[in-house]
Amino acid sequence: MFKASLFRIPIPARALVLRVPARRPFAAVSTARPITCRYPRPRIPAAPATATATRPGANLSRPAWPLPARSRQQQQQQQQQQQQQRRVYHQGHFYHDPDGSRRRQAETLLPRHRVVRFVRSPITHGFVLACIGAALAFYFANLETVPVSGRTRFNAYSAKTVRETADLQYRAMLADLQRQGARFLPDHDPRTRRVKRVMRKLIPFSGMGDDEHWEIFVIEDPKTANAFVLPGGKVFVFSGILNVARSDSAVATVLGHEIAHNVAGHVGERMSQQIGTNILLYASIIALAPFGILPVLTGALVNRVLDVVFSHPMSRKQETEADYIGLMMMAEACYDPEEAPAFWARMEAAAGDSQPPEWLSTHPSNETRIKKIQGWLPAALEKRAASDCYTTSAFADRFKRALSLGIVVV
Repeated sequence: MFKASLFRIPIPARALVLRVPARRPFAAVSTARPITCRYPRPRIPAAPATATATRPGANLSRPAWPLPARSRQQQQQQQQQQQQQRRVYHQGHFYHDPDGSRRRQAETLLPRHRVVRFVRSPITHGFVLACIGAALAFYFANLETVPVSGRTRFNAYSAKTVRETADLQYRAMLADLQRQGARFLPDHDPRTRRVKRVMRKLIPFSGMGDDEHWEIFVIEDPKTANAFVLPGGKVFVFSGILNVARSDSAVATVLGHEIAHNVAGHVGERMSQQIGTNILLYASIIALAPFGILPVLTGALVNRVLDVVFSHPMSRKQETEADYIGLMMMAEACYDPEEAPAFWARMEAAAGDSQPPEWLSTHPSNETRIKKIQGWLPAALEKRAASDCYTTSAFADRFKRALSLGIVVV
């Protein structure tokens, strides 16, 4: 053992060997203080203690940032305070006007002085007179005479326009019937053959045979007693009306009436009438707008009044006119016109009490129809007597029809 002379302390020999301690990870990192980033966090300025809103009643207190910790009681108090402030705002004079002061101060959409100034303006008078003059010129330029009856009426639509409109209606109606699963009777069905037989005799006396492409559709529907003919020669007959007709003369009454609507051009007349009805409707809405009446209410009320005063009477007049033209047509085609009153009597019995009053309906009542047809019977019988109904050619036609049906004549 080596003895040091200076300290007189014995030191082992191996202690004189110097050792370098192994470096450990993060040995130079001090754990006495936290690690800081290289760049310091930017200081965010604190928000003002209170923020005042621009609208009245919304002066909400907002604490400075960052939000301090709050107890549940403090949160409930703040919520109650906010609800109270909202209640004051929504129930205040911004939403409610209990004394009517705000309503009195508000200006109406059309003030009375502006309406009076507009009505008394010479420009308004000139514009109204110009519109009236143009309307009268347009009306008199489109007056025409109805065939057979000789009535003068207003019709602004040409036959081509009416036919194009009816073609669109025909396609839509055919698609609707097919969508509903309607059953169209075939050509060999006795009811279809009956309708076509009557149509073959009526068409030559309608004056429309060369201009129309006739198509006949008989629909199987015993509960529907209806038939109609669209412009362009599209004939729709429901089987229910054939059960009421019972005879070819009664079928001729129905089909002659429907063909007569096309002969008289009633479809174009109805479309033309709608022009005047719309003008009166919109004029009424504009005239009643300053009085605070809603346009929807005004439109519904005026539209109903126009129907009762103008549309329905015109429709009943057209139906009566079609009855007259159809009666003369069937008489000229050698059908018995005396069957027409009997047919409408059966229609009256089939309808029962379900019909509305005549002044609310677009069709005259069956009683009115029967009375007028009975008054036309003498003229119809004279027309039938003047036709070639009892000569050799008429009997030849009946003989040919019997042979076509397979009836053996002995």
